[in-house]
Amino acid sequence: MKKFKIYTLVIAISFLGFNCSNNDDDVMIPQGPDFSGTYSQEDQMGRPAVNTVFVSSSSKDMFNTTIPSQQNAAFQSMFETNLTALSPAYANPGDMNALMLDAPTFTGLLATDVLNVSLDGKTTFFDGTNVLTGRSLADDVITVELLLIFGGEDFSENPTLSDDNVDANDKAFLTSFPYLASPW
Repeated sequence: MKKFKIYTLVIAISFLGFNCSNNDDDVMIPQGPDFSGTYSQEDQMGRPAVNTVFVSSSSKDMFNTTIPSQQNAAFQSMFETNLTALSPAYANPGDMNALMLDAPTFTGLLATDVLNVSLDGKTTFFDGTNVLTGRSLADDVITVELLLIFGGEDFSENPTLSDDNVDANDKAFLTSFPYLASPW
């Protein structure tokens, strides 16, 4: 019984010691984020899958931290080497894709990993007429990239490599921000 009283007393003192405070009137004012440090970009992917496919693993960090205006000079030759190794659509000198871009020109476009936006035209990744003028959520970006990489001049070459067979999102997009459908 004596041990029980001692344990009870110890527990009561610990509750009082940890829970009693005279700071009831203190108001914690949340502080905003601190942007005074140095930050670095971890992954650059203006055009999905381009970085993943064309940048060699040993060069990923360098690509991700290179200013886009300097990417073409630094990475175009690597992109071209990887494109011609991957795609039979560029097997012969002078081969072009549906944009009528040969391997050096196309990889120069891809190496500068930015999204171009048309200020006076339709915003789309590709709709049959407009190409790389931005991107809407419903654009099938991966299939367009596969077509431009493997499809040749008229999208008919290498049909098994030119489509990811994912034709639409599994849920409708929202009509207001954030526009993306709930994942569940």
